[in-house]
Amino acid sequence: MNIFSLVMKIAFMVLGVEQVQKFPESLSYEEEKECFRLSRLGDKKARDKLIEHNLRLVAHIVRKYYISNKNTDDLISVGTIGLIKAVDTFNYENGARFATYGAKCIQNEILMLFRSQKKLGYEVSLNDTIDVDKDGNPLTYIDIICTEDNIADDVDKKIKINKAIEYIRDKLDDREKQIIIMRYGLGDSRVYTQREVAAILGISRSYVSRIEKSVLEKIYKYLCPDG
Repeated sequence: MNIFSLVMKIAFMVLGVEQVQKFPESLSYEEEKECFRLSRLGDKKARDKLIEHNLRLVAHIVRKYYISNKNTDDLISVGTIGLIKAVDTFNYENGARFATYGAKCIQNEILMLFRSQKKLGYEVSLNDTIDVDKDGNPLTYIDIICTEDNIADDVDKKIKINKAIEYIRDKLDDREKQIIIMRYGLGDSRVYTQREVAAILGISRSYVSRIEKSVLEKIYKYLCPDG
């Protein structure tokens, strides 16, 4: 599927016209870095992969800020242009993740669309209402300029949480799994102190502490292999 077909499918999804498949999963840090390296060498497939695996950012931003806008499909298209510009200009060598930079470029591109629509009518004011949010509150230009958008961080956080849960479920032994579940209230468990866990399992508190620390280090290395 080419990139423009994907864009149209996302537009249909946001407009409720048809059901579409899940977005491609976000790339890992190493995959993302390698794709940027190849893209800078002229690899079109790597560039398209970066765009495809970050399209969810466009949909997140449109749904968060512009869900009531009648021209959602236009916003999807414009936002995707911002995403493509971000892919082409991002400096992957500084070690940062692309998502935050990409989200800002998407927002800026949409903001430029609203500015161009306004310029023929009258002078643009930063306090002009350009849309309303999902709760009916007015959204102005100044809101978009000043808002510290956490969309990219939220997406990255959710991905890491899911990976951590998978690691706990599939990689830990029964004792490690039980201690982590009790200590952090996973599933239906309440949060237990180390002393409570030790009493329930009939082991020392220091042993609970060592296992907990060891597991957290394993999870951290799994989620952040480069530190």
